[in-house]
Amino acid sequence: MKKDKKKENYLDKIPYIPEDRKWELKGGIVYVTQVNKGFYNSIAQKLFKTPKTSQIKLEGLGSFIWQQIDGNRSIYDIGMLVADKYGEKANPLYERLSQYIKTLDNLGFIQFK
Repeated sequence: MKKDKKKENYLDKIPYIPEDRKWELKGGIVYVTQVNKGFYNSIAQKLFKTPKTSQIKLEGLGSFIWQQIDGNRSIYDIGMLVADKYGEKANPLYERLSQYIKTLDNLGFIQFK
């Protein structure tokens, strides 16, 4: 007999920033440190003197979202905070927020509980 698996709602996921992820807040803007590692980055660092780390600047809305990721709030909860602060400017809210969170996840900037 098959058990019915409850479909997981993406908005119920709880993102968190790993402890080893370095970032800083300057003037309300978040800068995330990205270590440039791997074969091609090593070659570029040697040949073209590219930096071993990069500072990724998150724009205003992205910086606000980043600061709401605390390991306790779900994506839905973060969306409610975004709606309170940005109102109509954030629409379509959950489509944009979901894509942004997926991008942060794909870059390895966040993880989920």
